[in-house]
Amino acid sequence: MPKQPVRVHIFNQTYTLLADGDPGEVEAVAHQIDELMANIANRAGTGDSTRVAVLACLHLADQLRTSQSQLKALESKSARIAAMLEEALDNAQLENV
Repeated sequence: MPKQPVRVHIFNQTYTLLADGDPGEVEAVAHQIDELMANIANRAGTGDSTRVAVLACLHLADQLRTSQSQLKALESKSARIAAMLEEALDNAQLENV
């Protein structure tokens, strides 16, 4: 599928992006970024787009780190559960022999 151009508005700027998949997904992400930047600008009391963009990036980087940490914990838990299940299945097979 060829890339499709998608026009989005983020923090009073218009951007044309190329979307690999669903253009609606790109629009949804752009809308989230626009809202985040508007909220940061309101809280920080500044309209400086560079400052707002940096603060938004820091916020998103923090969210990404938290998500990665949670994913790592879930992967570890999943591996432990898989090992326990494997052990239980092995024990069940031994009992049936």
